[in-house]
Amino acid sequence: MTGSKTGLSSGLKPRHVTMLSIAGVIGAGLFVGSGHAIAKAGPAAIIAYGIAGLLVVLVMRMLGEMAVAHPDTGSFSTYADRAIGHWAGFTIGWLYWWFWVLVIPIEATAAALILNTWFPGVATWVWALGVTFVLTLTNLFSVKNYGEFEFWFALIKVVAIVVFLAVGGAAVLGWLPGSGVSGAARLFDAGGFMPNGFGAVLAALLTTMFTFLGTEIVTIAAAESADPATQIVRATRSVIWRICLFYLGSIFVVTSLVAWNDPLLAAHGSYQRALELIGVPHAKAIVDVIVLVSVASCLNSALYTASRMVFSLSVRGDAPAALRRTDANGTPRAAVLASTAFGFATVIANYVMPEQVFAFLLATSGAIALLVYLVIAVSQLRMRAALGASRVDLPLRMWLFPWLTWAVILFICGVLIAMLMLPGHRMEVGATALLAWLIVAAAWLNRRARMAAPESAAARAQAGVTSSAV
Repeated sequence: MTGSKTGLSSGLKPRHVTMLSIAGVIGAGLFVGSGHAIAKAGPAAIIAYGIAGLLVVLVMRMLGEMAVAHPDTGSFSTYADRAIGHWAGFTIGWLYWWFWVLVIPIEATAAALILNTWFPGVATWVWALGVTFVLTLTNLFSVKNYGEFEFWFALIKVVAIVVFLAVGGAAVLGWLPGSGVSGAARLFDAGGFMPNGFGAVLAALLTTMFTFLGTEIVTIAAAESADPATQIVRATRSVIWRICLFYLGSIFVVTSLVAWNDPLLAAHGSYQRALELIGVPHAKAIVDVIVLVSVASCLNSALYTASRMVFSLSVRGDAPAALRRTDANGTPRAAVLASTAFGFATVIANYVMPEQVFAFLLATSGAIALLVYLVIAVSQLRMRAALGASRVDLPLRMWLFPWLTWAVILFICGVLIAMLMLPGHRMEVGATALLAWLIVAAAWLNRRARMAAPESAAARAQAGVTSSAV
């Protein structure tokens, strides 16, 4: 089933959505970035991942409840528009679009650095633009292309993680006598399980929390499948085991095998360092391939998600009308090209802008994940109250409503306050708040323009009638 000039395709197959929900947004943060969290908090980093994972499970449950009732490619932005107000849907939609546009240069540069080590004769900026261009093509022709690429990207990541857990688990159990490490003594033998105190765990939490952003993409993608409600229910119910297996399982294996104060942990990344200690040959090359696939996957999803969000904003009158058009395959090409244009601009900016300027641009997205989660929680709270008892038949419902919803809201507010108090995160909150206020002002201007448009049309029509009469 394809869309018309006003509708998206239903080209995503169940296997596409299933694999996207399982591992579509697992990026380099797990394979490499987790080393920084472990180096900061020690083995207790698994607590930080557990808290962040629990937050994501609860947020996904709330989002899943709303998405099952109203599948929409605008996802939480559309729900915020209905439940909180036009300004909220407008603001969070554009903030989310901005976040994914800024992800493009980060992932493109990460891929370029890996490719440059293999082919040093080609400059990194050429690789960055080349990777972005190739993945733009996958999004430009049909959503099926995006789904197919993500299916194989995600499958490679799943296989890689499962093999890592198997090899690492065998080393922990002492089943690899030839390896350099065995047992789980590393969890306690370098200052204890929490060597730097609970404050370090909280600091690591602020880092780990953002590695999960993107889990909600499945509710956006499911809107382009033949049976959105079924796919959303499956994806939401599977989020618990996905986090436990891929994230908590990986961190447990790494912290069991690698000392948290190992000087090479943060430099080489958690997966690579663990494989090196086990004695796996060519560990760096293996992890580089996995990371390359992961960043390509995240870049692919960034292009897709940004285009679908701006398409949804256009459909609601909150973005230029040209962006709502779709081709014969149901692909919003104008939205894809517009997002890609900004993506290319940010990739180029990463190389030509002063470092401080680009760092500030990145800081503007620093707290967007928390704002997205907060908006989802508030929207679910208000939408459930509006539905009342009329939707007891929903196949997916938030647990212990409204208490857990309120707990999530209070927790997110607490994290935002903590970030304001910490010098290392203060600029992120301030920059995101400044950007958010600018977009709120744009929402107000957009609302005024939309309200004035019918009056202007009526005045022009009246003027035409008067002129004819004369």
